[in-house]
Amino acid sequence: MDVLTGVSVGPPAHGGHCVARVEGRVVFVRHSAPGEVVDVRLTDVGEGRKFWRGDAVAVHEASPDRVPSRWPEAGPGGVGGGELAHLALAGQRRWKTEVVRDTLRRIGHLELDHLGPVVVEPLGEDDAREGLGTRTRIDLVLDAASRPGMYRHRTHDVVPLEHMPLAVPAIADAELFARGRWDGVRPGTRLDVVAPSDGPVVVLADGRLVDLADPAGSLAATRGPRRRRGRRDAGAPARVAVHERVATAVGDLSYRVDATGFWQVHRDAPAALVDAVLAAVRAEPGQRVVDLYSGAGLFTVPLARAVGESGRVDAVEVNARAVTDARRNLHDSPQATLHVAGVTAAVVEGLGSGVDAVVLDPPRSRAGAEVVTALTELRPRRIVYVACDPAALARDLRTAVDHGYEVTALTGYDLFPHTHHVECVAVLEPRAS
Repeated sequence: MDVLTGVSVGPPAHGGHCVARVEGRVVFVRHSAPGEVVDVRLTDVGEGRKFWRGDAVAVHEASPDRVPSRWPEAGPGGVGGGELAHLALAGQRRWKTEVVRDTLRRIGHLELDHLGPVVVEPLGEDDAREGLGTRTRIDLVLDAASRPGMYRHRTHDVVPLEHMPLAVPAIADAELFARGRWDGVRPGTRLDVVAPSDGPVVVLADGRLVDLADPAGSLAATRGPRRRRGRRDAGAPARVAVHERVATAVGDLSYRVDATGFWQVHRDAPAALVDAVLAAVRAEPGQRVVDLYSGAGLFTVPLARAVGESGRVDAVEVNARAVTDARRNLHDSPQATLHVAGVTAAVVEGLGSGVDAVVLDPPRSRAGAEVVTALTELRPRRIVYVACDPAALARDLRTAVDHGYEVTALTGYDLFPHTHHVECVAVLEPRAS
């Protein structure tokens, strides 16, 4: 593979790389930092391509933010998911701040200088722990020798691992990477590993619950003969639920969540985001709030407490399993109404008038112009947007601003140390006429 020598690295870009220019060609460089001079091993090239990709494999002039990698296996040529592990945490947050600011300006054409500097906040004890041991959920896959690992970046090649430093200590204590632990389990098996805040570590192999004392034996026992037609296959994965507890401004909350369903992976993220959303919504008893993409009810439960029995919360979620969990989580909240539906403009319009506030936490694909336009037509006094993708956020904020709203607050949260990912909470309010 070709190596470009002495490349001057430019600013960070969304996706975990920096932008460099070599003889007029754009090269996206991973594992570097703005201002560095590096050698780049090209990983994705072609004369007809608009840009090339590569990894920094030698550093001639280092950034002051560069440190020994906290996860060398995620370095050049390694697994994906740790592309900023070579930078100090403060440098990572400066990187993410610049990406958020640049993305809002470049894609959303939004100048938010009136809000002051964009802030990306750390969570809990992350700085003291060097950003390690944060993730309560990890995904692994068994290689050809049944060793657990992760995929090499932008490939389907499995790199076996001996540890996963971003996982919480409970996952490390489960000794998933012990030699021979997965002998007898089919290569290519996917492992979903969950360390809930309330209960032991749970591991599912291709959806089947694993007995960690005997992984191969427990999996073999679930693959029995098929039952008669019309009955569930005895070997089919059973639904596995875990329990989470979240300390919030409205009290300690309990949740039941599908083990393979969506839940914030950082151990402190659920509490941090709930409190951020509650502070932004400023819900009062008797008000009506809409919660879109509501999942198992992370925000619905505290919002229901905030508006009280005289208020109302409408939660919209397309995943039926998540709604089943939400019903259990809201069993003592008659003021919450659950809608099993995709979030579309028609669904939003069907919610009717009298909405005081809207909370939405869409996927990376964003809510979209039609949905956001429909939200603005409800004329809530406040829209609180929780975003996992700055580009999606920029596009949706642009739509809201074009329909009479203004961004009145924006905060980033460093929920994914050592990666390029950043969570944002933005607040929109009707623009004064």
